[in-house]
Amino acid sequence: MHERLIAEFPAHGHATEPCDLSAVAARALIGAKRLSPSELVESCIARIERVNPAVNAVVATCFERARAEARAATEAVMRGDDLGPLHGLPLGVKDLNDTEGLVTTYGSPLYRDHVPAKDELMVARLRRAGAIVLGKTATPEFGAGGNTTVNPVHGYTRNAFDPARACGGSSGGSGVALACGMMPLCTGSDSGGSLRKPATFSGVTAIRPTVGLVPSERRRIGYTHFSVQGPMARTVEDCGLMLSVMAGRDIADPLSYDVDARSLRDLPEVDLARLSVAVSVDFGWAPVEHGIRAVFEQRLARFAAVFARCDRHDPGLETALDVFWILRGVYFLAAHLDRYRNHRDQLGANIVTNVEAGLAMTAEQIAWAEAEHTRLYRGFQRLFDDYDLLITPGQPITPTAVEQRNVTAINGQPMKNYMHASGLTSALTLMGNPCVSIPCGRDHTGMPFGLQICGPMKGDAVTLGAARALERLFAADPELARPVPDLAVLLRAA
Repeated sequence: MHERLIAEFPAHGHATEPCDLSAVAARALIGAKRLSPSELVESCIARIERVNPAVNAVVATCFERARAEARAATEAVMRGDDLGPLHGLPLGVKDLNDTEGLVTTYGSPLYRDHVPAKDELMVARLRRAGAIVLGKTATPEFGAGGNTTVNPVHGYTRNAFDPARACGGSSGGSGVALACGMMPLCTGSDSGGSLRKPATFSGVTAIRPTVGLVPSERRRIGYTHFSVQGPMARTVEDCGLMLSVMAGRDIADPLSYDVDARSLRDLPEVDLARLSVAVSVDFGWAPVEHGIRAVFEQRLARFAAVFARCDRHDPGLETALDVFWILRGVYFLAAHLDRYRNHRDQLGANIVTNVEAGLAMTAEQIAWAEAEHTRLYRGFQRLFDDYDLLITPGQPITPTAVEQRNVTAINGQPMKNYMHASGLTSALTLMGNPCVSIPCGRDHTGMPFGLQICGPMKGDAVTLGAARALERLFAADPELARPVPDLAVLLRAA
């Protein structure tokens, strides 16, 4: 039966088991009583048990609770109950997010045995909408690490396309779990690119939403563009579906605001032929590998003509790297200074480096960074007076060796600090605009390649709609379509 059902959704491609279905397709089958939540959960559990030992993407599980919730969800379907938008859909939760009754380590030995008493806001919203948590996905220690996902509690997470290479961070476990078909939806978070890099490295999709769209009660500094939470999935529609549940005002987050969830669940149809698009390979200053630059130009040549207008335009963010590094130091002081003072010997190098960088900054430097951030923001928003979107490479590098925790040089140019190599994403973090990452074939080394699509403030729905239109365009071209890892090859390599 599964083969017949899966064959009805060829647009999602490569599906061989229920766990390979998109969230939207699986939810439609559940609602039509043609696929039960129990069948879907069992398929995902089987995939995790088979593949996870090779990649270490899922670091804690709650399978028996998930099975019980799936049985209850199946009974609700058969009774004809009103079903939530995520009813019966398996979910992976990043190990930075608190989950009731399920160990949450934040990747730190300090929390090796920590079991929260309740779900945090975002997780609670997803579960109320019907999602079934299967387990926790790997993250670097406290999310500090953009190149590879590794922590002293769970070790390395490996790329599904080549286990010898990195999967990006800090939502690396979510990206790999999605690529391998372990679950259709995963949570992620992003300060300098932690949704966008692992999505690009794993050939999946993510959106860093407009700041405030997804509220969080756990941000130490509420008035900041830095850390946001967002969805990761295998398709743009799946991200929209998940985001529609995550989004909406909550009094605990001072930047949160109300939104029409239907606009995210039912994305607008966007005609690419009516769009004016700005394209930048490096903003005029960000380090980008020669190979990635060449692949971006090749891909752009294949699809640029679909737009009404496609211009080369660098948005003038030359000071963004320095602003980001200074404000990041302030953010880390707020989040980790107490741990640094009391447990320094149990913290990793990335946490220590960021805290000490913050301690060394002067009030004059911080004041400059705050004022310069505002100036950059105002100038960048004027870009959308002339353009509907800004498109850049998804990442400036191809995945490195899995053991390489930080990128120290690009094209022979030394990096100033460990965020220097993330200039393409961290600069747009400062702006606060929605940024969607979508796959666009493979790069010059055979690893997933992707695009970063930035839209206007609070234009998350239309940005996702444009990304979906590109996704459909790419799906018809074997060179641009979403790559899928060969699990048999992965298991042999591992």
